Amino acid sequence: MNRQADKQLRNEAIETYEQHCQKVEEDRYRLDYHIVPPVGLINDPNGFVQWNGVYHMFYQWMPFKTGHGAKFWGHFTSDDLIHWRHEPIALTPSDWFDKNGCYSGSAIIHNNQMYLFYTGNVKDDEGNRETYQCLAVSKDGIYFEKKGPVIELPSGYTAHFRDPKVWREGDRWYMIIGAQSESLHGKAVMFQSFDLYSWEHLGPITGSHEGTTGDLGYMWECPDLFELGGRDVLIVSPQGLEEKGWQYKNVFQVGYFIGEWNRTSHQFQHEGFRELDRGFEFYAPQTTLDENGRRILIGWMGVPEQNEHAHPTIDHHWIHALTVPRELQVVDDKLYQRPIEELKQLRLMQQFHETIHVANEGKAIHSLKTGREEIIINLLENRVESFSIQLGTYGSLSYDDNSQLFTFTRKSIVGDENEVRQCEVATVEQIRIFVDNSSVELFINNGEEVFTSRAFPTVGEQSIRIDTAGEIQADISIWTLHKLDLQLDRFTNE
Repeated sequence: MNRQADKQLRNEAIETYEQHCQKVEEDRYRLDYHIVPPVGLINDPNGFVQWNGVYHMFYQWMPFKTGHGAKFWGHFTSDDLIHWRHEPIALTPSDWFDKNGCYSGSAIIHNNQMYLFYTGNVKDDEGNRETYQCLAVSKDGIYFEKKGPVIELPSGYTAHFRDPKVWREGDRWYMIIGAQSESLHGKAVMFQSFDLYSWEHLGPITGSHEGTTGDLGYMWECPDLFELGGRDVLIVSPQGLEEKGWQYKNVFQVGYFIGEWNRTSHQFQHEGFRELDRGFEFYAPQTTLDENGRRILIGWMGVPEQNEHAHPTIDHHWIHALTVPRELQVVDDKLYQRPIEELKQLRLMQQFHETIHVANEGKAIHSLKTGREEIIINLLENRVESFSIQLGTYGSLSYDDNSQLFTFTRKSIVGDENEVRQCEVATVEQIRIFVDNSSVELFINNGEEVFTSRAFPTVGEQSIRIDTAGEIQADISIWTLHKLDLQLDRFTNE
């Protein structure tokens, strides 16, 4: 480890935070109960793991600007996935094998130590890329010693080869990596090891143009393979999907396959690709299996290269956030995302609870008072007519019973026009909404479909209004949520 360069980068990052922290915290769009960067840019969640009851969430971080560059690994810990403490910086891009970025990766616990696997990004003066899968080890989960590369680029792939996710089955470890083949097709590539240092390349388990998969992009990022409900689930973030009706509307997507991974042939036989989140900002999620046996997911509330330059938070020296934690379940061959039970701890007071009846009219329901609310709308009929719900100037959500399309509409970040994201759903029984100053997370039918989006409301009253074409009866509850302190003391005094 280049200790001098590491120390210098840590000091520069802390100085940047101290220089801008007041302006960052003054931003009215700053999120109050999500993980946000101390300063600068946050993107992919990394190294999500629980150890001795403590959850660790590392993240891609650029402290010096609100654009991308040579990333650090920032680090939060939590006892409950709700209250987060910022720990000292875990990794800096300070060595020859990661000098242009400590890119995404994962964490595992072995022999009472924490192992971080990440991609070291290296570029020469002409921009040519090299990639290394690297290891860092810690005895306390806070301070890490880099061990350097454990995998170099195998033949058959370009240098877009990154984001290792590691787990154990029986007597061996597996690592799945997002890759681009030399034929420019996205792949999920598998390795195995018995000691975490020597790795055998097993080849791609699936990918674009593999078997019946068809054309699913030129690069797959952030693969995550796990067993859930007796099925194997592969989550990937493909790049290069063509827009298809109401699907694939973002620059890059996140989706999943459900099937069976053969541990002998190492091939993954799966069903079709399905988008995981239908909103405007969701990418590069990571999961962990916690000590209660739950498969928990947290994603990046952003999309690379999608109007990032236009986010108004840039004026306050920060950009992007992570999502609320969600528990995953397989229901009828579909992956559900349900807000974790602990999120109920955020409820400070109940603003509103009423059963309403609306028929062929509009009705103002209530005002969002703080900018951080949870809203639950239970529709009390087996099938509802078409309706729309206005969430102040955050946006609106609507359902058309004839087309069975659910739509979220917001004002564009780059102009005055409205833009939409949609999905098909046979019926709407419940809508659960988390609002946090400049974010909206919609969970339809207890997580059957999810929309994750940033939205930047104008100043003024943010009232909720329901309009119907037909007749609906709904039970509506609204809670004010806690504003949390991210506890930056250890970060600044490392």
